Amino acid sequence: MNRGELTTKIKLAALNIGFTKAGITSAEPFDEAADRLSAWLEAGSQGMMSYLERNQEKRRNVKNILPTAKSILSLALNYYDASFTSDIIKQNNLKISRYAWGDDYHDVIGTMLEKLLYQIKIIAPETEGKYYVDTGPLLEKSIAERAGIGWIGKHTNVITREVGSWVFLSEIILNLDLESDTPASDLCGTCNACIEACPTDAITAPYQLDATKCISYLTIELKPQNEIPPELASNMEDWLYGCDICQDVCPWNRFEQQTPFSAFAPRSENLALTKEKIEMMEQDEFSKRFRKSPIKRTKLAGLKRNVKALNS
Repeated sequence: MNRGELTTKIKLAALNIGFTKAGITSAEPFDEAADRLSAWLEAGSQGMMSYLERNQEKRRNVKNILPTAKSILSLALNYYDASFTSDIIKQNNLKISRYAWGDDYHDVIGTMLEKLLYQIKIIAPETEGKYYVDTGPLLEKSIAERAGIGWIGKHTNVITREVGSWVFLSEIILNLDLESDTPASDLCGTCNACIEACPTDAITAPYQLDATKCISYLTIELKPQNEIPPELASNMEDWLYGCDICQDVCPWNRFEQQTPFSAFAPRSENLALTKEKIEMMEQDEFSKRFRKSPIKRTKLAGLKRNVKALNS
């Protein structure tokens, strides 16, 4: 089997498993992206996300993860669900980021990656590989951009031409010499919709995000014992967990498509959350309601802190 045939078979296997897009890039270092991350960290834009400061050499060069690495398979999975209608928005004033409506994507995609790597090893028995979904020491967005999945938009999320920005990213580092895709071109143009729409001014300039001002950071990453600054809390626009504003206003999301994955469908009880329900919630109810949900990450104390900020 030649290099082109192997590449095609691996991409087809990924699409057959259910991934929306599959792209390939080489395992060459990501020096420019790593330098940008270093500058961002030095500016303190990561806030309390200290985990981003670790494993910098692995982020720069995936051969520090898999010494035999030759290629990276970048994967995108569409999670958009159209169930969140304007009627629901009017009825329930607490908002949850779309990615957290259903099951935890780490679990869903982790299972898919395990299956895909198994199939790749059948196609090419000499395969060595390591896969990651979000939690690994990789520059995921830069990998996706270089693999042709999509470009990093001005809001710093990856945008695909096919389905917009409502995608989860994951990767498999491989020791196989595969054909690389053409890197994605930046198609944001002169549009500044995301920058203008951000209520906390977290997008400080095109392609520059100050995480410490981002509603997603404030409601998820900020530890529950830390209060949300009042000047930011007053502009959170009733977002309880995460925020989708910069994606909601992006013109490229006019190409959004319904995901075929029922696991990402909203849990009806979680679209009916009110401040009163969160304030009265006990740990048992929290554990049951948010089992296998991304929302469990912020803990009950975090949700109560977020409601307190929204009430201030």
